[in-house]
Amino acid sequence: MSVKGPRPRALDRPIFIVAAPRSGSTLLFETLASCDDLYSLRDEAQGIIESIAALHPATNGFASNRLEGRHATPDVSRQIRVRLVKGARDNRGRFFLQTPPDRRPARIRFLEKTPKNALRIPFLLGLFPDALFIHLTRDPRANIASIMDAWRSGRFVTYPHLPEPMNLSDCDTPGWSLLLPDGWRALRGRTLAEVAAFQWASAHRTILADLAGVPADHVCRVRYESFIEEPGAQAERLCGFMDIPFEGTIVRTVAEPLPRSRYTLSPPSPDKWRRHEREILAVLSGIADVAEQLGYTD
Repeated sequence: MSVKGPRPRALDRPIFIVAAPRSGSTLLFETLASCDDLYSLRDEAQGIIESIAALHPATNGFASNRLEGRHATPDVSRQIRVRLVKGARDNRGRFFLQTPPDRRPARIRFLEKTPKNALRIPFLLGLFPDALFIHLTRDPRANIASIMDAWRSGRFVTYPHLPEPMNLSDCDTPGWSLLLPDGWRALRGRTLAEVAAFQWASAHRTILADLAGVPADHVCRVRYESFIEEPGAQAERLCGFMDIPFEGTIVRTVAEPLPRSRYTLSPPSPDKWRRHEREILAVLSGIADVAEQLGYTD
């Protein structure tokens, strides 16, 4: 059934942050969403996407979160576009559609961040052929440690009832947390570090492969470490890539110490990953090819 509502063509060159889960994408999103010229849902769009039965992983037996161009049918495309426009809010929280018509722009720039989008780039391009992508990377050791912490916290369970229980050897978990990549069943009974490394590597392998076919001027890569060290310079660079003025609220935002993102579990620290050092070092060789492609070689 089609969704009636506002003209869905209002979205102009939407920007998608694609990354592995727990890579700092929420902090990057929250910072960039402070731009005066950007709209967002102020949260993730996964609820909109997976509310459409054909796009929920249950439809394919929970094989993965992968979505391809063929999933972007005309009806699905219209439903998602309309719902994004309906939910779009500016950096002050004002809904786009509640802006008086005489002051409402005909087209808006929209920012979205959902870690599952790492496996959905062809689908997103099917929806928005003019989309831009910010590929965020993070040191695999720190990223894997954060994924492990997220699993153990129980706060990030995405699929509590899988067709087969995971039965991890060192983590009692009610289902699956975070991103669901293809091939997850092979990890049943393995360690949490192996699962976390698999999620990190699967996300970036897929991102790299999918973005290889996207025009270079539609892709920008940023390291989490660089963003933390020099948020002003990186935000200005990203605004240039997005074709958004680096002025106003975003300048004031990055002039102050960056706050913790809403999903932070514990205070940031460059050596926090060492709490899981033994487990992480044991799995790094299996993802060395991806780490090298992303420039993490030490």
